[in-house]
Amino acid sequence: MHSAFSTLDWTVFGAYFLVLTLTSVILSRVKVKSTRDYFVGGNSVPMFAVAISVLATSQSAATFLGGPEYSYGKDLTFIGFYLSAFLAVVFVAKVLIPRFYAINAVTVYELLEKRYGERAKKQAGIMFLIGRLFASGARLYIGALAISMILFLDIAASHVALSIAILMAGALAYAYFGGVKSVIFSDIIQAATYIGAGIAVLIYLYMSLNSDFATIYQTLQADGKLKLIDTLLTGGFSIWALLGGWLLLNIAAYGLDQDMTQRALACKDSKEAQRSLMMSIYMTIPVAILFLFIGLLLYLFYKHPELSGLNADVVQKFNGEKITIFMYYILHEMPEGMRGLVTVGAVAAALSSSNSVLGAMASVAVEDLYKPWKQKHGVNDEMHFVKAGRMAVLLFAVALSLMAMLSYYWQRYTDLPLLSFALGVMAFAYTGLLGVYGAAIFTQRGSAKTVPLALIGGFLTVLLLQPYVLGGMLGIKLGFAWQIVVGTAVAFGVMMTGKKPAR
Repeated sequence: MHSAFSTLDWTVFGAYFLVLTLTSVILSRVKVKSTRDYFVGGNSVPMFAVAISVLATSQSAATFLGGPEYSYGKDLTFIGFYLSAFLAVVFVAKVLIPRFYAINAVTVYELLEKRYGERAKKQAGIMFLIGRLFASGARLYIGALAISMILFLDIAASHVALSIAILMAGALAYAYFGGVKSVIFSDIIQAATYIGAGIAVLIYLYMSLNSDFATIYQTLQADGKLKLIDTLLTGGFSIWALLGGWLLLNIAAYGLDQDMTQRALACKDSKEAQRSLMMSIYMTIPVAILFLFIGLLLYLFYKHPELSGLNADVVQKFNGEKITIFMYYILHEMPEGMRGLVTVGAVAAALSSSNSVLGAMASVAVEDLYKPWKQKHGVNDEMHFVKAGRMAVLLFAVALSLMAMLSYYWQRYTDLPLLSFALGVMAFAYTGLLGVYGAAIFTQRGSAKTVPLALIGGFLTVLLLQPYVLGGMLGIKLGFAWQIVVGTAVAFGVMMTGKKPAR
């Protein structure tokens, strides 16, 4: 294993944070006069900037390290997930975005208020906040764990906590003062950083192999690593799962999750928002392919010593912690300078998801919960709500950091799969949201009474199907994509029991 950071690595790392500091100071000067300015940029953010921000928000440190892991261990069928995302984005752009702009929404849950009343908006908002706290806190932990391994060559609690603090400080630098507009423009920097790091690694890995492109292609083809489509019904990313549960999950992620959709709501009109979402998915697919190709080259590097000249056993463990093959490569093979570049790439990927979630959670807490309550008591000062938004950003930064540290201790000292639960909990919540929005948009059924029942019903259905709950006890082995289908069907069915609202 390599020693700690070299002088060159620290120089790269320091230069990146100098850029973060300077840009955060510049972007913090964004004028904010209302919550609409703070949470959706006053609907004045350029379409291209929003597209890159959506791309950056859809990525994380888990994606940065997990993409190569999938293609290293399996093949290229994971690309299908992003083709499913493409279909989902088309649906969101054509069906949901016009409805959000028609009501001049700041959060996606305002649409439910128009149909089922204020309580429905609050209930959906609370579901989002709880799910995001778990899911984004766990994501933060994964990013911090990776950074601690690279920077300090250990995963001691103090170093993981310091890594969490680094990520949160970077996120707050953008999210606190300038709101979503600062976050969106900072995402351009983060996207360029981690994509640039990925390209550099791909080129370096290719040059490390003592072979030409034709031999590399033939070797991968012979080993079955270039498979693109899985037609098996039980396949994790089979064409059936992609058109079922994964399509539903992507519709929820791009259209019903304030974390992602908040960016699209920052455009000047629905046409610009639609174009930004389509452009984002056009860019996301090549980025996904980039990191899958890194995994293929890592496969050749470690599994074909005749190409790499390396003949060593690969044990994907670090201090008892299972690590991805990309992390193993960073820790054992990465040269000076490149290690610093990949580290800032991982930081950028983690930051792009961390800063966005702070603004999204704050917007829901203020716009959907706090603001209506204060307005009923005669408070209408917009700057009061802007200050409340900034306070919410701070509070959620603390809450996410605590959740990340809870994930750290829970994973080490218990056998219960908190991390798996935390990472999946937002997807559990998606099923209820999909059922409720499906009823609201495509039917005249449902009521204020059925909304909370549908939200809870969808969540509990997926939770009970998990292998560590009833799924394991009853011997039910249902792929996650199909769990989402079942959960959504349950939530939609609950909504169908509601009486048709009187006109």
